[in-house]
Amino acid sequence: MELLALKTFCTVVDEGGIAAASRQLYTVQSNVTTRIQRLEEELETALFFRQGRGLTVTPAGRVLYDYAQQVLQLTRQAKTAVQQAGEASGELRIGSMESFAAVRLPVALRRLRQDWPRLRPGVETGTSAALVDAVLAHRLDCAFVGGEIEHPELVSHTVLTEKLVEVGGAQGSDQHTLITFRQGCAYRARAEAWVRQQKRCEVRTMELGTLEGILGCISTGLGVTLLPTSVVTAYSYADDLITREIDPQLSLMPTQLVYHRSSVGLASLNSLRYAFEGLAISA
Repeated sequence: MELLALKTFCTVVDEGGIAAASRQLYTVQSNVTTRIQRLEEELETALFFRQGRGLTVTPAGRVLYDYAQQVLQLTRQAKTAVQQAGEASGELRIGSMESFAAVRLPVALRRLRQDWPRLRPGVETGTSAALVDAVLAHRLDCAFVGGEIEHPELVSHTVLTEKLVEVGGAQGSDQHTLITFRQGCAYRARAEAWVRQQKRCEVRTMELGTLEGILGCISTGLGVTLLPTSVVTAYSYADDLITREIDPQLSLMPTQLVYHRSSVGLASLNSLRYAFEGLAISA
């Protein structure tokens, strides 16, 4: 199987059709169709159910997709690893929680650019659960996530530990509204455990997609949340917020760098791993 055929197949799956895939790959639709047909002939099985102009992945296609993603990721990582052994060029795809990206990630990226000036980092934000899934699926080389991650296919290193505090509006807050990121966020899971510990009744959850949105709503008194102290102090309107200590059993949250065990060893990961030396626990 050719790498171009596998890349084309994955793009068709990701984009949901031939036309969208052709635009993504900067080629004509007939080239995409031909590559898929040849791949199906080589494998002697259908990869898509064809219904009019629509395509649905077959069970065999879903199996191939998982393997193709791994092959393409490992091929790209092999290229990067070889380049890093020489002039340290290539691409490194990094995942990060949004709160970590806003406050901590710049430190790691500066260390990365200092150690590997020709390396091209790419950053994708999401919840810890989504980022772990992306690393497992080989869509990301590594990710900074919250909590202790234990998975047989992943390597994880704690890079620092954040101190979580209750955050509310300086002029008062609705204690019966918890404002958080969507499900899968490690801080949300900890905040929900905190609510249960407080035995608060009839607490509703308000989901927002950005850190600025969460802090902005809290500053106006709409609700409360749990966030790292570092995030609160870095907020541009920190004077509109107030923080309170919480139970130490819930307040300490490790941030881990995770990557796939089957990935080719990338020396640049050490720059990310050790960027926070001396900052084991954040005040």
